[in-house]
Amino acid sequence: MSERTALVVRGGWEGHAPVEATELFLPFLRDNGYDVRIEESPEVYADADVLGAIDLVVQSVTMSKIEGPQLEGLRTAVAAGTGLVGWHGGIADSYRASSDYLQLIGGQFATHPAKEPELRAGGQEDNYLRHAIEITDLGREHPVTRGIEDFELDTEQYWVLHDDLIDVLATTTHPVRPWHPWHRPIVSPAVWTRLWGAGRIVVATPGHSVDVLRDDNVRTIIERGMLWATRTASA
Repeated sequence: MSERTALVVRGGWEGHAPVEATELFLPFLRDNGYDVRIEESPEVYADADVLGAIDLVVQSVTMSKIEGPQLEGLRTAVAAGTGLVGWHGGIADSYRASSDYLQLIGGQFATHPAKEPELRAGGQEDNYLRHAIEITDLGREHPVTRGIEDFELDTEQYWVLHDDLIDVLATTTHPVRPWHPWHRPIVSPAVWTRLWGAGRIVVATPGHSVDVLRDDNVRTIIERGMLWATRTASA
C-alpha cells in the first residue's frame, strides 16, 4: 500500500501541454510511493474529504477559472498541510481573475519579453530567449536546489510579480534592450518556496514545453520540490 497520496490537477490552455507535461512526472511519483489520482479540472478542490486525504497537489492549469468553493478548498487544504507544486503557467499563471489564488501562490506571471522585432515570425518562438537561472545563496543550501549550479535555458523567461513572503531559491534577470521600455535590469524569481499555514508550496517558472521540463536541472528541481512539499509529520 502506498504511504503517500498525490493529486494531479491539469487543464487550462493547451499550449502548455498539461497532459503530456504531467505524465512526465507520474513515474517519479509512483516510484516514490505515491498513490496518484488525476483530475482534469479544479472541481475536485471543492471536495473537502478528498483534499483532506491528499499529501501533495501537483497542478498544471494555465489561466482557466476557479470557483469560490474550489479555491477555498485548496487554500484550506494547503493551510492544513497539503503540499502544492507546479511549474510555469500551470501554477504561476492560473486563475488570473482570483486575487485569493494569487495571494496563496505569492507570485504571478506578468509577461515573457520577446526577441528583437526583426527576428519575430509570429509563433511562440518569438518569446524564446537564452537566459540564465541563477541559484541564490538560500537556494544553494535548500533541499530543492542544493548542488545545482547556475544554468541556462532557451525558452520563455518569466517576469513575475511577487511579494516578500516567498523564499527565492533561484532568479533570472531581464536585461535592458533597445526594443523594450524598461530602463534597468529586472531580477525576477525563477524558483521559490512559500510556507502557508502547515503547508509548503514550490513554484518553478521554467517549464513552457515538455523539452524544458526534461532539462536535467528543471526536472530535478520539480521532483525534489514534490518530495519537499509533501505533507510532513508535523502537519
